[in-house]
Order: sequence, then structure tokens, then C-alpha cells
Amino acid sequence: MEVMQAALTIAGSDPSGGAGIQADLKTFHQFTVYGEAVLTLLTVQNTRRVSRVEVLTPDLVLQQLDAILEDIPPQAMKTGALGNRAVVESLADRLRSVAIPLVIDPVMISK
Repeated sequence: MEVMQAALTIAGSDPSGGAGIQADLKTFHQFTVYGEAVLTLLTVQNTRRVSRVEVLTPDLVLQQLDAILEDIPPQAMKTGALGNRAVVESLADRLRSVAIPLVIDPVMISK
């Protein structure tokens, strides 16, 4: 039996599906990669506007990450919108000890 490769996206949520974890998970699926996601922020947005952004606490982001790494470690990871300096710094600190390739997509704003 072939084991499916897994990839992890660490990013924000776009409820309209055009960006963030939703877009990443669709892309992973197209390449037959098992998609995992750690949420960093929630948005209220559609295809025309972003009206609200709520950044999750670094502790909650790290707890999600630890749960994934404990059970189904990915073969690759990518970041998207991280939300604020505290989340960036906490992820950078935690990921220093993780030997998994990481792609950094420095998303600064939603539009």
C-alpha cells in the first residue's frame, strides 16, 4: 500500500476559499498530497472585501502545530498569513528544532 505524502499549511482562513488555508488545501489535493492545516488567524471576507481579522494567540497556534507533529508529521510545510510578530516569533522558535522543509510565503495583507 502506498503511503500518501502530507503537507502542512500554517496560515489564515479565507471563508470565500480564494486564499489562505482553503486555497492551500485545494492545491495539495490537486497534487494528491494529504493536506493539514494550522490556523493563525480568521478573517471576515469575501471576493470583494476584508472586513475583519482576528489573530489567534501564539499558544493556540503552537498547540495546533504540536498536535499535527505528534501524530501525522508532514513531509513539507508552508506558511501564509501569520498575523503578528508574536505568532511569527513563536513559530520561528518552535520550528528551529523541526527538520521538515519549510516554504515561507510572507503574506502581509488580505485583499
